[in-house]
Amino acid sequence: MYSPLLRASSPRRALIAAGCIALAVNTGRAHAVDIELPALGDASSAVVSPVVERKLGEAWLRMFRSQVRTVSDPLLSDYLEHLIFDLAAHSELSDARLKVVVVDNPTINAFAVPGGVVGIHNGLLLYAQHEDEMASVIAHELAHLSQRHFARGVEEARANAVPNMLALLGSLVVAATAGGNAGMAAITATQAAIQQQQLRFSRAHEREADRIGMVTLVEAGYDANGMPRMFSRMMESLRYAGQRPPEFLLSHPVTENRVADSQNRARNYAGQGRVDSEDFALMRARVQLGFDQTPGFAIKRFRAEIEKDGGASIGNVYGLALAQTRADELDAARSTLAPLLENHPDKIAFAIAAADIDLAAGKPEAAARRLRGQLDVNPGNHPLTMAYANALLRNGKPRDAERVLEEHSRRKPDDPQVWYELAETHGLAGNIIAVHRARAEYFILNGALDLAERQLGYALDLARSDFHTTASVQARIADIRAMREEIKL
Repeated sequence: MYSPLLRASSPRRALIAAGCIALAVNTGRAHAVDIELPALGDASSAVVSPVVERKLGEAWLRMFRSQVRTVSDPLLSDYLEHLIFDLAAHSELSDARLKVVVVDNPTINAFAVPGGVVGIHNGLLLYAQHEDEMASVIAHELAHLSQRHFARGVEEARANAVPNMLALLGSLVVAATAGGNAGMAAITATQAAIQQQQLRFSRAHEREADRIGMVTLVEAGYDANGMPRMFSRMMESLRYAGQRPPEFLLSHPVTENRVADSQNRARNYAGQGRVDSEDFALMRARVQLGFDQTPGFAIKRFRAEIEKDGGASIGNVYGLALAQTRADELDAARSTLAPLLENHPDKIAFAIAAADIDLAAGKPEAAARRLRGQLDVNPGNHPLTMAYANALLRNGKPRDAERVLEEHSRRKPDDPQVWYELAETHGLAGNIIAVHRARAEYFILNGALDLAERQLGYALDLARSDFHTTASVQARIADIRAMREEIKL
């Protein structure tokens, strides 16, 4: 057994070192004249190529996970991935191989990292009142990626391109950890210096991302007015921000001119766009429950909301059922959930909620049967598969759960939680070599490369008589050593 909060020291040191190197760079002054953005594919690609961006993005994501608390809720992750990939399909991205990371943080923030990493703070779901508002933020971030704003931004400082990139990426860790620790102070200072250098560029990039992001928003079927509404909401938040505004507004400053520009642009698009999906309301309820102090507090709050709207919001009813389950009020939870199951028999979130009640009541067989029926209709579904494997384990069938998760790990090889659960399941099934290999994959994805190599060493010692396994493990150790070289850039 091992803790999901284990942290590696070497990626942290590498990132801090990169920030310190960049601190020594002469940032200079912005030009006094307007800077014309280069056409895509010109010199910016020579400074930071798409291939280099992807490698840096992947290395950064491993570092990020090693230092930031991320969300392991399969339902929420699945919802956000579908929303992001739907927007990406309607964007100008030429390479839609995106990696999505959900940060467990109540602040307003979203970010896009060169190389196709898109991050969302789960607090954004509570801050956005409608799905088109949240989608507008994501569409804006996708526009930064499609226009390669980062590469174009560092074109001005060719000699400092890689140090600047690492320092700017490091600032996202600071934002996601709400200040980070003292060791990250150097990166914070570097971020401020480089942002000052590139201020004129960033303003032009923001305007371009607003314009292209709104087109993406509309092409995906959302209301263009979601963007100015979200900007207005952000400006309103500044009144309550105290001395420090929300993290998103530090890197994406919203002004009255920017709000007005987006309002004028939205008038060019007719129609109201799609209404909020039911899943948006359900995921908001899940996030809210996660931030509530106790299940009892959540029950009171959801009941108050239901009394206020007469039960019109499906999310509040769903949230109440979840809170009652956590409070071990299982009869009440079944009663609350019953009309949702009756009216929406195919809704995956409700099926999982019902299975959770069965598990809490000591009926894992019933939970597994319910989830298996849903998986027959939705094969390969991520949240259903994870819930089903858990139900099988609770029902004393680790080998069945092992087969389910092994197959799922091939569909979701970049999901740390899949490997974490698979390692635990291998252990219960008595497959010790596989335990070490799954743990290694988990540690790799979380930036703990030393721990990952140690796990593979254990696997290698146990597999000496198995040529195929030995060769496979040795190849993965070589991969880890190559990853170390990447973060030494």
